[in-house]
Amino acid sequence: MDLITLARRAAELGQKEAAQKAYTLALEQQGLADVESLEAATYLFFSKGDPQVPYTILVSLYNKGTFPDMCLDLLTQGFYEPNKKMLQTRYEKNCKLLAKYPYLFRKDFLPFEKLPIRFYPYDDNGYVPFYTKEAIFGPYVNFNTPIVSRNFFRDLDQPVLADDVYSQYELEYLHDNVRKSEWVGRENHVYLHYTDWETFCAYLQCLNLWPLLKEKKLVFLIEDEIAEYPIDFKERFGIDYSQYSVKPVGIREVNRLIWHTQLSTHNGGDFFNEIMYDHPNVLSYTSIIYDDLLEEVHNLCNQLNHEHKVVIEEGFSLSVAQELHCMGHVTEKDMLVAMFLGKGDLNRNQDKAARIVPALLIQPHFYNIIFELDLDKEETAAILSSPQYKKIQESPFFREFKYLKTFTPIRRITTSYAASVRFMQENIKPGKTFPDVLMQRVLNRSFMIGPQDKLFADSVLVRFEDGKLNPKATFTALAAFLDLPYTESMTYCSGEDGQNPVSMAGNVVGFDTATVYRTYDDYADPYERALLEVLMHDIYVQYGYDFQYYKGEPVDEAWVENTLAHCTCLNQMITDSFPGAYQAKIKNMGDEAGIEFKGDTGEEALQAHIEEMNNNRRNIIKHILKGLRFVNRNGQPLHYMKQLELDPDLLEQPLYH
Repeated sequence: MDLITLARRAAELGQKEAAQKAYTLALEQQGLADVESLEAATYLFFSKGDPQVPYTILVSLYNKGTFPDMCLDLLTQGFYEPNKKMLQTRYEKNCKLLAKYPYLFRKDFLPFEKLPIRFYPYDDNGYVPFYTKEAIFGPYVNFNTPIVSRNFFRDLDQPVLADDVYSQYELEYLHDNVRKSEWVGRENHVYLHYTDWETFCAYLQCLNLWPLLKEKKLVFLIEDEIAEYPIDFKERFGIDYSQYSVKPVGIREVNRLIWHTQLSTHNGGDFFNEIMYDHPNVLSYTSIIYDDLLEEVHNLCNQLNHEHKVVIEEGFSLSVAQELHCMGHVTEKDMLVAMFLGKGDLNRNQDKAARIVPALLIQPHFYNIIFELDLDKEETAAILSSPQYKKIQESPFFREFKYLKTFTPIRRITTSYAASVRFMQENIKPGKTFPDVLMQRVLNRSFMIGPQDKLFADSVLVRFEDGKLNPKATFTALAAFLDLPYTESMTYCSGEDGQNPVSMAGNVVGFDTATVYRTYDDYADPYERALLEVLMHDIYVQYGYDFQYYKGEPVDEAWVENTLAHCTCLNQMITDSFPGAYQAKIKNMGDEAGIEFKGDTGEEALQAHIEEMNNNRRNIIKHILKGLRFVNRNGQPLHYMKQLELDPDLLEQPLYH
């Protein structure tokens, strides 16, 4: 019995829940005919099942021209009419506010019933618009989606101008991040140009304008009024902003965070920090060990809030320290901003008279990013969890910033892997065992994100190689994504010591492309690299990297065993480091790698360790090669982070592959 038949039978027997489940599965899995889809949708609608299922089907059928009158009637009856009063009340409130607002020059608001768009609530967050003239439903819209979708601050020579901004989030973002004219000593309103008056009126059903109008920062220009941009406020309104002096940026003005993520070690993070360091609209610093930063911020907050001690660190400006003391309770976010804002050597290039509040850029650094594989019962899906990223998700910094942009540098996997091994080999301490860096890298899929992960809602991945080989195209695009102007400061690398700093002994400086092609042959063998390319095949394809070591041969059990048998480079480093760790354990000195030693001798313990490591490798490889799906804790599939798109006209040389 197929699902639609099963659903009908359950409905006849009055088994509502069974019928709802069967109809829902039939809609999802069986490719029903239109009349059957309507049958399923109407049953779910009237039996009060999941409302979004019939909603979606009815909208689809209506837009196809199938049973349009019935579909529209059901949608209006079930979803629009119950919410009509709320929409009308909000519309009339906004009209009343705007009727008194001095910087909206048109006041002929439409009657509610004449609005060209009806908004049908879909869920608690958004609507599906119905365009009455065209008689068609548009795509779902959430006015509070936390995404800044365009480069509002591309050019700061003139006041900010933007067309048709209908996102509540973006309107608040503009309001909160463009400084008041009185604070910058010049005309600095946000000019919002709306190309169609009736459409503008229609969106007043869904927007909350009250918090945006109180400070009179916004100027609304309707249709042809764009010719008035920018308005001479002195001539037209008698307001001369030049009489005001520039006001220093306040701690709580800074509400925009740029999170420079650490995908894994040695992905070029220092290079990107050096590009951003001197930006006039960014408060930035080099990589900071996250645990150290959190401890410092927590201690400073505790001193100020509970011990009432003066917080003036070395180089801390007196004005910022005084502002902290006048605040009352100081949060971790406040203290973090104060640390960046209050140390002049960190922001020597900051534009003190900028039209916008600077964004704070932070790269909370970890010594390594470790992911664990948590398989489901069927062992077909895995949840990736990382203690390091859990700290970020629970961080007070990230929770308290209202606006967040995230960018993630990536480098060719085999190259960043070998560079990481080199660093660890050169810095491993006596008595410590070399970890299985190979599997650590295989399990690191932090470029895959969940659909509801707020930290990555507005995120992009940028390739290290593009930044080195095509810097103008890359950093023009990155500035646009981060909603910053592309400035001269992004054409060179800088740090505390000036231009072209040396991030680490032996590293190249500036835009030297040597690290694009460096392979670190002494720190990874071809078999390890081939294994990485096979197990991370999807990443190579997704982000445009060609395979250099895997030649396309069939990957079966024999291939895996042969490859593992020849992965000797890392194994040798583990073997070489083991005796010292074993002796340290014997002497009760412990081992930070957390290895449990087995066997009566060091040789037996080593063999047991290598065997356990190889078995773990085989287990991980087996699951990945079976087509393991990666999901979040709600079982939702992870998707790849969007890659930064470069303007082909700005490329200086062909894209790296």
